[in-house]
Amino acid sequence: MPNILLVEDDPSIRAALGLALEDEGYVVLQAPNGRVGLSMVNSEQPDLVLLDLRLPDISGFEVCREIRQKSTVPIIMVTAQTDTHDLVAGLEAGADDYVTKPVNVKELAARIRAALRRLIRESFGPSPDVTHFGNVELHRERALVLKAGVEVALTKTELRLLIEFVDHPNIVLSRDQLLERVWGYEYLGDSRLVDAHIRRLRVKIEDSPNEPRHVITVRGLGYRFSPEP
Repeated sequence: MPNILLVEDDPSIRAALGLALEDEGYVVLQAPNGRVGLSMVNSEQPDLVLLDLRLPDISGFEVCREIRQKSTVPIIMVTAQTDTHDLVAGLEAGADDYVTKPVNVKELAARIRAALRRLIRESFGPSPDVTHFGNVELHRERALVLKAGVEVALTKTELRLLIEFVDHPNIVLSRDQLLERVWGYEYLGDSRLVDAHIRRLRVKIEDSPNEPRHVITVRGLGYRFSPEP
C-alpha cells in the first residue's frame, strides 16, 4: 500500500488524520515537526507527503524547499482557509496541491488518489524530440526546458501544465479543464491553484511575465497558449 508521511505538530490532528487515512487504505507515517519529517523523507521514502505549513521548529515552507532539492515526491500542503499568502508561498516552495483547515477527509483522500495516479502514469509519451516556441525549447523525453539556451527549473506540475498548453496551441483551456488534465480531478480544486501555477510558469518562460506573449489570459474563459506571439 502507498506510504503517506504526515508532518503535523498537533497530536490530536495527527492522530485523527492518521486514523482516517489508514481507513482509506494507506500506510501512514507520522512526524511531529519539520526536522523529523525531513529525516523520515530520507529514511522512509514515502509515496506522498502531507505537510502542515505552520510547524514549531522549522516552517513547512522550508521543509518543502529542502524536500524539493532532492525529491519529486508529491507534496500536499495544509494551510489556513483564507490565507492566500500561504497558498502562493507553498506552491513557490514546491508543493503540488493543498487542502485547507479544517481538513475534509474525503476531499483529502480524493486529492491523494489523484496525486498517486499522476505518479503512476508519469510519462510524457511519444512526441517530437524538441518543441520550440519563442526562445523556449521543450525536451519532453528529458523533462527539460531551456530558455535562450539556459535550463529553466520547472516543477513537475509546471512541466505538466506547459505540456498541456503546448499540446493544445491556440485553444482556450478553462481552469476546470486544466484541473482535470494536469491535477487529475474535476471538482476539488479552485481557481487559485491554477492561477498561482500560471503566474509561476510565466515568470519562468515569458520575457515579460506581466505582459505574457505565450500563456494568454482569456477573460472569463481561461487561458490560451500562443506558440507564435
